[in-house]
Amino acid sequence: MIIKLKYLCLALLFSTFTLAQTPGRESLLQQANRHFDTQAYAKAVALYQEILSQNLLPIPQRQQVLLNLASSYFNLGDHVKSEEFYKTILSESSVGELPAFHYLNFAKALANNGKMQESEKYYDLYQSRKLAETQRNQGAENFTKKRITYRLDYLAINTPNAEFSPMYYKDGLVFVSGKAAGAVSSESTEKGYLDLFFVNKESEIKSLTTLNADGTEAEIKDARRIPTPTQPRKLGSDSYTKNTSNDSRTLGSYSGYGLNDESTTGQKSTAKSGKAFPFSKELNTRFHEGPVTFSADGSQIIFTRNNFNEGQKGVSEDNNIKLKLYSAQWGNGDWTNVQELSFNSNDYSTAHPSLSKDGSLLYFVSDMPQGMGGKDIYVSRYNNGQWSTPINLGKELNTKQDEVFPFVDARGNLYFSTAGRKGGYGGLDLYYAILSKDGTKVIEVIHLDAPINSKADDFGLITDASRTTGYLSSNRREGDDDIYRFTRESSLYECRELLVRVFDNQTQQPLDSATITLKSKSESPEADKPLQTDANGWAHLCLASNNDFIFNISKNGYLDNTIGFSTRYLTDDKPTRLELGMETFTVSNIISSTTTETAPNKTPIRDDVSELKHSRVRGIVRTETDRQPIEGVLVKLRNECDKKIYESITGPDGRYDFEIAEGCDYTLIYSKDTYGTNTVKINRVPKKAEPKVLSKDIGLLKKGDIVKLDNIYYDQGKDGIRPDAARELEKVVATMKRYPSLQAEILSHTDSRGDANFNRVLSQKRAQAVVDYMVSKGISRNRLKPTGMGESTPVNGCVDGVICTEAEYQRNRRTEFKVLEIR
Repeated sequence: MIIKLKYLCLALLFSTFTLAQTPGRESLLQQANRHFDTQAYAKAVALYQEILSQNLLPIPQRQQVLLNLASSYFNLGDHVKSEEFYKTILSESSVGELPAFHYLNFAKALANNGKMQESEKYYDLYQSRKLAETQRNQGAENFTKKRITYRLDYLAINTPNAEFSPMYYKDGLVFVSGKAAGAVSSESTEKGYLDLFFVNKESEIKSLTTLNADGTEAEIKDARRIPTPTQPRKLGSDSYTKNTSNDSRTLGSYSGYGLNDESTTGQKSTAKSGKAFPFSKELNTRFHEGPVTFSADGSQIIFTRNNFNEGQKGVSEDNNIKLKLYSAQWGNGDWTNVQELSFNSNDYSTAHPSLSKDGSLLYFVSDMPQGMGGKDIYVSRYNNGQWSTPINLGKELNTKQDEVFPFVDARGNLYFSTAGRKGGYGGLDLYYAILSKDGTKVIEVIHLDAPINSKADDFGLITDASRTTGYLSSNRREGDDDIYRFTRESSLYECRELLVRVFDNQTQQPLDSATITLKSKSESPEADKPLQTDANGWAHLCLASNNDFIFNISKNGYLDNTIGFSTRYLTDDKPTRLELGMETFTVSNIISSTTTETAPNKTPIRDDVSELKHSRVRGIVRTETDRQPIEGVLVKLRNECDKKIYESITGPDGRYDFEIAEGCDYTLIYSKDTYGTNTVKINRVPKKAEPKVLSKDIGLLKKGDIVKLDNIYYDQGKDGIRPDAARELEKVVATMKRYPSLQAEILSHTDSRGDANFNRVLSQKRAQAVVDYMVSKGISRNRLKPTGMGESTPVNGCVDGVICTEAEYQRNRRTEFKVLEIR
């Protein structure tokens, strides 16, 4: 009975291993990994769960699946499931160190699940792992990292007075200014106060000068400089108030304040192209107004104003006039129903509001008691028609100094300014905070580089979710508070996180200590940077954006693998995973017992290579598309010394094997009906060299094959050949030259955005552009047929009505070639 049980266990073990390695199971895992790599996380989760339910995977593959599941759930926003799988994988004793970003994701998931203490533990672990990775890959890290670059424009809406704190409103821009634009007379004693102004079309705001990414400033032709007043007055010098948050040096210098020295015309202000005019008669009073924020539909405004309501002055116990937040609704051609927010107080200020995209959260600044020191940033939630008790965003964001001018973008990132953090450039610096899903906890705070920040005060930034463009306030130019428009000129990310996994093609097991040599095509040849895989076959590095790279992977006992990789058109912030398989080869150091040169013979494949007296060449013939062995291929070996030809027919495993004589060149010719004939040259093995076994695997094309061309992508709505596509097309040109009889159809596809007829025409132009490129490289035009497929055959679920990432859309903007005829 014991013996039977033993054999039963062995049989089950063998069965499990066999099932785990079957092509179907591998194909399912590869399909799941492909969905994961292309950020189709929902599809990846479904497949990974199915794979795990079978309980057939070897431990290393199972652990990788668990890790991918944790990461997929995190990216899908299911932080409970993400936490569950991260805890599962981290609890396994056989798991080594994970790439640093996993610890950061786990920390964020824990924070979103309300487990802040545990989150801090893993965030600290992330910091230490990140440092260790940086030190381990120092060469690659320093070599690849690239700064984010911006261009800054000084705008024509600026005057010699203070302009700051812009805010998007409908198609225009509302901002705070000390000018009156003809609203009051030059004799008015009230002209030191800040009011709200409006440019009704943001696109019409003109630039006067450009501050380039390198810090230089170029004046735009015909742009006029606005003269500086000879005797500017300071805010706070009026007889009505002491200094408040709106005129404190820590919130900007506001060196000018005065109204235009022009008497009012008494006529209603009219909007001119790109010009600013008073925003609202109802809101602009003889007191300070601004900064402001608006609901998404523009029907509600929340704004800052001195503690005056209906002409009545409110003072604190120390006899100071504080700032308060007010709301108003749009109606009857202006803002009406001005009301204080419920958490205002006469004894402390509330100011600088910013509403979340859905209007449920309000971020603002206050010096209310029991803060972190100075002015802190708080958040309040709108529930049942009321704003909740404000929550301090805590020590993760607030410091002992002032944190001011918050702005939350459409993605939920919170921008703010402070002089209280180490590493700033001077004065107020701009930062952004990554927040938890509920928007009330701070996960990470990141400093923005120059030229967004400068040695002066930089504050009041607004931008889109991808920081493509936006506006900020700064007193870097002649000490005045001015508004600048910024445009990002590089990738948003300093570098692209890349995880490289190296594994054995046959066993699928990870390869430890494989050497990866990285070369940037934009650098000199001597800029190679080697690094090695860890025990799990992983290597981590951060690649510069907008660049092209070549990886060479080598390891003793394996054939070298070389692959290209580009970061030029990766627009999301997700780490990229690159899996590289390696083929084994055998080099036999056999000392020949004779130096007699014998003609090579067709011999069977031998397991015991020690019986051989001469070098051998062997390999596997596979299909070009799915890499399956081909049976019945006629393989001819031609000796270029005596022109003798030797033949072999491949079996079901696609293998062939020949003995070759040292000192002669050889040619291998592969042919089979319906397949194209392929030819490979073999350089001679020196006569006195020790015999070697050479590995020559080959792929064959057949009629009807459709081959996807890697990296043949297009910019949205364009048909030009991009540089990364041109490099890939060179490989196709080489294939066409290798198969002189090959006739191919070039199939070009678009994504689903835009009109279907337009996409069909666009894809035809793209296919024609590929054909034209290949003809320019010497391929006959009558061998190529361009066909535009439009949006008819997507490779993923990105069809009309489905919102996808840019990376998913880009996968559909592809080119394939179909073999029409080959001999």
